[in-house]
Amino acid sequence: MTESSAVDLICLADGENSLLVRVLSRHMPGVLPWHDFLDAEIVVSSGFAHGHLEICLAPDDLDIWSQVLGALATGQDAAWMDDGRAPEIRFEPSGRNGVVMVTVEDLASSGTSVRVPVRLPDGWADDHYERLQRVRDVWPQEVAETSPGAYEWRR
Repeated sequence: MTESSAVDLICLADGENSLLVRVLSRHMPGVLPWHDFLDAEIVVSSGFAHGHLEICLAPDDLDIWSQVLGALATGQDAAWMDDGRAPEIRFEPSGRNGVVMVTVEDLASSGTSVRVPVRLPDGWADDHYERLQRVRDVWPQEVAETSPGAYEWRR
């Protein structure tokens, strides 16, 4: 797989409603410290609405997504990118046959939010851990912060 290939980090879909987070490329390849940041898009679709947002993922966002996956896999509510700099995605398991309520809220930019129920298929958590690993394989972290505000290439 080449770095120019998009990789779906999140793909929750049940035929009626969906949430997709697609990683597109490095944000600023070759530029310290921005090299490890990733351009991505959030796409939410339902029979009623369709929304698309461009975002930039920080390296920590992938680590936090791994933690969110762990919480969701055990049936807990979880939020991702809830630091105020990007659209927040909240997941609330409804307790009804694997349905999770997904809310994408873009208060910082558009002031818009959308909420859709998505039925999670069997094996969704393992699939999403594999998706996370695929993103990390295509765009590994290559920048190290050696001291506050000082960056260098990992060896």
